Amino acid sequence: MTDDPAADEVLPAGNAAELASARLTLLASARRQVDIRVPRLDDALYASAEDMAELRRIATAGRGAQIRLLLGDPGTALRDGHRLILLMQRLPSVIQVRMPVDEVDLGNPSACLLTDAGGYLFQPDAERPQGRAARIDRPGCAPLRQQFDEMWERAERARMLQPLDL
Repeated sequence: MTDDPAADEVLPAGNAAELASARLTLLASARRQVDIRVPRLDDALYASAEDMAELRRIATAGRGAQIRLLLGDPGTALRDGHRLILLMQRLPSVIQVRMPVDEVDLGNPSACLLTDAGGYLFQPDAERPQGRAARIDRPGCAPLRQQFDEMWERAERARMLQPLDL
């Protein structure tokens, strides 16, 4: 801990291990809402037992619980049986998945995690294990939230991920 409380809110995010730790810290600090944007889900993203426990906690937090996932390649996540997709199929009213269709969004290589506590993790290039993160930084989170909301509005529901009710 330092004497500056704001300095304690910045999270290291310069390599894969720090990114994983920052993701878990942010998920643990979220109360009821999380927004996630990733071009592609793989086993290293949101698939650990700890990540899944936090996502399940958020999704079952009661009234107002919401997880929005903007996913560039939902087909691959479905074929690979990613754990987050399986959770989404169990809780489709709480975990919503959309895929970008607009050219400007399809060309965006970045990834982010935004929490209702004002925290964020931002990677300018999702393929590179480096970025910036803060547990609580509402001014830093605001432009990322605006960009996410705009992309969300332009995106289409990922219908291929919907469970079939036969």
